[in-house]
Amino acid sequence: MNLKTEPTDKIDFNESNIGILFSKKLNAKNQITNTLEYSNLKVNYELDSFKDIENPDQFNQIQNKFEIKHEVSNTTKLELEITPSLNFQQNPDASDFLLFGSVAVNQQLNSKTNIKIGLARTAIFGYPKFIPTLSINYKINEQSNVLIGFPDSNISYSNNIRNKFSLTNSFNGNFYHLDNQNKLYENATKASLSQMTSAFEYERNVTKNWFLNFKAGYDFNKKYNLIDNDNHNIYDFNTGNGYILGIGIKYKQ
Repeated sequence: MNLKTEPTDKIDFNESNIGILFSKKLNAKNQITNTLEYSNLKVNYELDSFKDIENPDQFNQIQNKFEIKHEVSNTTKLELEITPSLNFQQNPDASDFLLFGSVAVNQQLNSKTNIKIGLARTAIFGYPKFIPTLSINYKINEQSNVLIGFPDSNISYSNNIRNKFSLTNSFNGNFYHLDNQNKLYENATKASLSQMTSAFEYERNVTKNWFLNFKAGYDFNKKYNLIDNDNHNIYDFNTGNGYILGIGIKYKQ
């Protein structure tokens, strides 16, 4: 479970998220992971702002991410991900269903370094799009790790088995189908959000099975728009950038 707030000058975004993940190694070469997740985004507008339009104030997403990793050789893995997703305002229907996913090859270069190259269909720019993915992962030592890539990068450090500190940078976004067309902007069919987030994260293993996560950071190039079916910008809320604060709790069996 996670709670996150992202205030900007005129609009505050508050997101809650709950998910369950199951992972199983089928045999020596294949492993599957399935993650079922629900998220709710509430949008609070400053009084007297955006008077001329009907402001959507709640969005929902239900998605199921299925992943399979196949070991081609001792140094090469093939990774496939399929993610059906339902992105809606309040009343879901069949038109809100989309299919995302990715395919990637993970190559171990040596005992400390591996590189992953792939292709993904994602909504990190606020609408469905195919993007290339690339990352280089380097294990500095038993306590530290560096991941450099697109769309995600991070540096992590663990001073013991209970604490993990991370500096992260990610391109992330989403979109939601609107229930009704806006009276002033009749061509708008979706609400689109995107940003680049840089953050500091701390995870604490409180007990054997329970973990707490704290996150603080800043959103750069944040965009919140109404777009049409062809993903053209119809209305820009001009939210500006803002900081983010998040807290999460995880149970691991």
